[in-house]
Amino acid sequence: MPTYRAPTKDTLFVLQEVLGFERYSNLPGFADLGSETLEAVLEEGAKLSENVLQPTNRVGDTVGCVRLDDGTVKTPDGFKAAYDQYREGGWLGLAVPEEYGGQGLPYSLHTAVSEYMIAANMSLMMYPGLTQGAIAALIAHGTDEQKAQWLPPLVEGRWTGTMNLTEPHAGTDLGLLRTKAVPAGDGSYRITGQKIFISAGEHDLAENIVHLVLARIEGGPAGSKGISLFVVPKFLPDGEELRERNAVSCGAIEEKMGIHGNATCVMNYDGATGWLLGTEHGGLRAMFTMMNEARLGVGLQGLAIGEVATQNAVAYAKDRIQGRSLSGAKSPDKAADPIIVHADVRRNLMTARAFNEGGRALALWTALQSDLAHRSPDDKQRQEADDLLGLLTPVVKGVLTDKGFDHAVTAQGVLGGHGYIEEWGMSQFVRDARIAMIYEGTNGVQAMDLVGRKLPANGGRAVQLFFKQVGEFCEENRGDEKLTPVTKALKRGLNDLQAATMWLVQNAMQKPDNAGAAATDYLHLMGLVSIGYMWAQMIKAAQARIAAGANGSASFLENKLVTGRFFMERVMSETALRLARIQSGADTLMALPDEAF
Repeated sequence: MPTYRAPTKDTLFVLQEVLGFERYSNLPGFADLGSETLEAVLEEGAKLSENVLQPTNRVGDTVGCVRLDDGTVKTPDGFKAAYDQYREGGWLGLAVPEEYGGQGLPYSLHTAVSEYMIAANMSLMMYPGLTQGAIAALIAHGTDEQKAQWLPPLVEGRWTGTMNLTEPHAGTDLGLLRTKAVPAGDGSYRITGQKIFISAGEHDLAENIVHLVLARIEGGPAGSKGISLFVVPKFLPDGEELRERNAVSCGAIEEKMGIHGNATCVMNYDGATGWLLGTEHGGLRAMFTMMNEARLGVGLQGLAIGEVATQNAVAYAKDRIQGRSLSGAKSPDKAADPIIVHADVRRNLMTARAFNEGGRALALWTALQSDLAHRSPDDKQRQEADDLLGLLTPVVKGVLTDKGFDHAVTAQGVLGGHGYIEEWGMSQFVRDARIAMIYEGTNGVQAMDLVGRKLPANGGRAVQLFFKQVGEFCEENRGDEKLTPVTKALKRGLNDLQAATMWLVQNAMQKPDNAGAAATDYLHLMGLVSIGYMWAQMIKAAQARIAAGANGSASFLENKLVTGRFFMERVMSETALRLARIQSGADTLMALPDEAF
């Protein structure tokens, strides 16, 4: 059976030593977050993840959700009890502003704890995860009355939320959707249509489900300009009381490759009562508030699954004996050596470890930008943080989910045949990780968003800021002999990224297919440099701690240095490969006629 241990020590190192949480004690939510409080929150989140959420993960996969005859859905055994403990602990409102019933703590702390909980049970954590997106949309676009009506029970977790975007004929191209909204004459609308792939669309965990539904107001403009967003609850509320069931129902549960513990539903709206959220025909703007929140959360799913899968592969590699080390027997008292001594097994485990630790730092740094963008009193700092947040969101989503799936597959392979059979639980990690590369905008869409929208935004202001920060780090530390190999590797990666950016500037305008052909490689090139930048800072911080006496963490810090050097030596060199692919252009990629495929 798979196991999981939350990497609290690693998280604390990133938050305190690398990101310098104490520097932000003047910001709302950070002021009362001293070292002891920070550690206590992480430890409590770890306990809930390890002792309550993780034991329910296997049953979620094997049993799944069941749609009953009345259209309701029963979640797997143990899910409701686990969710109730999560809800009662106030975890859903950890980073929500206090005025809406939350605790107002940093979003970066919420991100840290969420990694543990997703790793423990991704399917279960999707229920409150979707609620986070609904809360963000309501805070950003709701009226005072709507906030008062919907936010308190959502933040408390008594109600949950969803996003209803996709239709059978309309996925990424939302302009094709057909769900319609007809004014009822009393300020509400009647919503009619069908949505598919709706995560957490129906379940028994909460009293009510608040669906945020994209629809076209009758007579509205065609295409994406005519889309509006509506609040459509499962039960119609009267203040805190719930009245009759709304005309929304689960028509079916999708049969899926993974995340069986989450009810992914076909949702039918048959004249359901809903209320406009935001402005008429302004649904895409409101929807992107949810999507950006969700994309960061999905990136975290990739990291979390990669972490838990790797932990189990390491445990197996230490225990399984097969063959002898090429450099001589390491366990001469046994019939064979544990497979962790073999270089190729080490290559797999070290690559996953280096990406997981670097990816964790990237996810937390990106989350910190969200905190700064929303909480800083300094206009310049807010703008720069918002620029970096927008630039990095597709990178976090696309790169961490691609790599999370890769590492789940790699971890499965470490177990050999045992990884392929269901008894060991490794195939669940592979199946669960796969969806993160697809939903909330496939990773190809993330790559095109980065190249087509984020790079040119505001005259390239965000990417130039990123280049400046990475370049200044390299220059400021150029004289540090201990950091020289690190800064040289990072600077080479940055040079490749800048060359790729310039190539796109020169070659994508007159031939747009060059942008499409380069997008995924550019996404991963930026991911390598971003994670490399995180590793450079972690290495510097670890060296400083060791020089100051390590304070009982010498082994942890030395391991951090070795893993960081591995990333810089073995992984950062991939930037040259990505640049070569980008500069090859689109000619051969687009050359074959359609009928030749």
